[in-house]
Amino acid sequence: MFGKFFSKKKKETLDSGLQKTKEGVWSKISRAIAGKSKLDDEVLDNLEEALITSDVGVDTTVKIIERLSNRVARDKYVTSSDLRKLLVEEVSEMLAKPEDAEMLDDFKIKKNSDDPYVILVVGVNGVGKTTTIGKLAHQYKSAGYKVVLGAADTFRAAAIDQLVVWGERVGVPVIKQKMGSDPAAVAFDTLQSAKAQGADVVIIDTAGRLHNKTHLMNELTKVKKVMQRVVPDAPQEILLVLDGSTGQNAFEQAAQFMAATEINNLAITKLDGTAKGGVVIGISDQFNIPVKYIGLGEGLEDLQIFHSEEFVQSLFGDAI
Repeated sequence: MFGKFFSKKKKETLDSGLQKTKEGVWSKISRAIAGKSKLDDEVLDNLEEALITSDVGVDTTVKIIERLSNRVARDKYVTSSDLRKLLVEEVSEMLAKPEDAEMLDDFKIKKNSDDPYVILVVGVNGVGKTTTIGKLAHQYKSAGYKVVLGAADTFRAAAIDQLVVWGERVGVPVIKQKMGSDPAAVAFDTLQSAKAQGADVVIIDTAGRLHNKTHLMNELTKVKKVMQRVVPDAPQEILLVLDGSTGQNAFEQAAQFMAATEINNLAITKLDGTAKGGVVIGISDQFNIPVKYIGLGEGLEDLQIFHSEEFVQSLFGDAI
């Protein structure tokens, strides 16, 4: 069964988006456990290879194997279907859960005051950061919230233009300045404008460059301090966008951004075009940061809120 808010349509989108990964990882796992009635060394070795080659990551794979071994020693199993069910349960339990999990359904937000809920979005160029912002704006607007976007990636004129195009597409205002402007000034103007308009949600884009972590850290720290002059608890969410199709490179990007700022949620994009969807499991586990959104296609509705059980079931087969 699906979760309370996890519709049949969302499940179909998830299944379709993860098809390439599922074909790769589940075919390997199926071969590893087919006809086996015990978790012997051969099964463990084959499972380990299947998970690692699906970009789950070595450390996370070792943890999964250990959990499975302990579970099987305790509960035993008879069929490959039993093992598949255990795999789904153990991996689902491993994934980091958002602190505001109860607010995830239907793109709800938790506000502690009349001030807007502020999402600061970070990530390198090319990962789908601006597209994710546009889709988030659409989803929150569709949920009934008033949304304002801030174009604080002033390093590239194209980034500003792209955000403006998305704003026009989904029908939300974009606060911008000219290329080369101070990103903190743009963020300040965005929050002032949002408060004046009575906005519920503010989503702010930032520059996607990592060539100098110290510079990035200083810039993001300044942006946060300036925003807090307008909204004291801003940003409530710092969202790191990662490209799932880059596999292990996404791990390195996550590590670098975590060193530069306090990430509290992840969005992993482009999962529909890759067989490396296992990276979602590895990143969530290794960095202990919740995956909040996943990108499964080009459509406005193809950015989904991440539900770990549905994701793992879709990836490994409907075991439950």
